Parts: sequence; structure tokens; C-alpha cells
Amino acid sequence: MTGGLIKRVSPAMVHTYFEYVTTEYPRRAGHGMLLVQLHGPGAGQPWAPVGARRMLGRAGTRAGLGLVKPHAFRHSFTSAVLDAADGNLLIARDAGGWASAAMVDEVYGHVDVHDPVFDAALRTVWGGTK
Repeated sequence: MTGGLIKRVSPAMVHTYFEYVTTEYPRRAGHGMLLVQLHGPGAGQPWAPVGARRMLGRAGTRAGLGLVKPHAFRHSFTSAVLDAADGNLLIARDAGGWASAAMVDEVYGHVDVHDPVFDAALRTVWGGTK
């Protein structure tokens, strides 16, 4: 694999990627696509987006999660980064590859109304006790 933007990833992701590429990925794929069909007449051919959606749909059904959409992972990741970074929009922007911190704020910048800090802030503004 060559070219592209390299971002930081977790050690677990590096391990999983290495294991996939060295044990499952077809040696003579002839293209740079990462997700490929592993079996059948199309083995080695890149997945179409519908293939990923169908696979996630089946996995979600088996796990009792209902419909799982690929874009949900982007939302979960960005929300988790925002939580871990104490709401730092620049960190979330860069980690998720967003074009602007304003976009991250617009889409993910909502508060957890059950957070004790949120409750304390409202009580302070309203003149109540903390």
C-alpha cells in the first residue's frame, strides 16, 4: 500500500490489520482496495459499498442490535473522542478527519442532559444550589 494520509490508530487496529493482510487478504489482488471478497467466484475483488452495508446488517441482526449502518461508526468514534478530550473540538476534528471544528460542533456538540456538570451549571445560572 502506498500514498494516502497516515493517521494514528490503536495498537489493536494495527494488530487486526496486520493479521488480516497476512492471513486472509489475497496475495494477488492487483488493486489497492482493502476490503475484498474472500470466497466465491469474485474472490479478491473489492467490496462494493452495498457489500459492507449487507455484512453489517447481518451482523447487527445476529447480535440483536437491529439495523447497523457504517456511518454510525463515525458518529460513535467522534462522540467518544469528544468525551475523552473534554469536548475539545480541534482534537475531534483532526481525529475524525473533519474539515472544520464548526462541523464537529454542529453535529456532535450536544451536551448530555443527565451529566451532573450540566445539572450543576443550570442550577448555578438559575440561582439554585450546586
